[in-house]
Amino acid sequence: MNVESWNPDWGELNELNMRQKLEQEGFSVVCYTYSPGTYFPEHSHSVDKKDSVLSGKFLMTALGNEFILGPGDMLLVPAGTVHTAKVIGQDPVISLDATKS
Repeated sequence: MNVESWNPDWGELNELNMRQKLEQEGFSVVCYTYSPGTYFPEHSHSVDKKDSVLSGKFLMTALGNEFILGPGDMLLVPAGTVHTAKVIGQDPVISLDATKS
């Protein structure tokens, strides 16, 4: 698992452009806002998921590694991968939650 950062060649980093990129990759996308301190304990999904951050910072753990996602960062979490996520810092996280069945 590796963090993928927004490429300026994809256009300005905004919800529309990130949503279009994820949809072009075959993902269904929902936008969520998470308050500071929000924590998701260990869990997994039955589908591939790509967590994408528009603003704020997420700390995610998976497979013994920690990943910090900031604006423009995306992390592919394969189906069945146990992981956690936590909003870090004082700002809410605006996230595009992308799933592929």
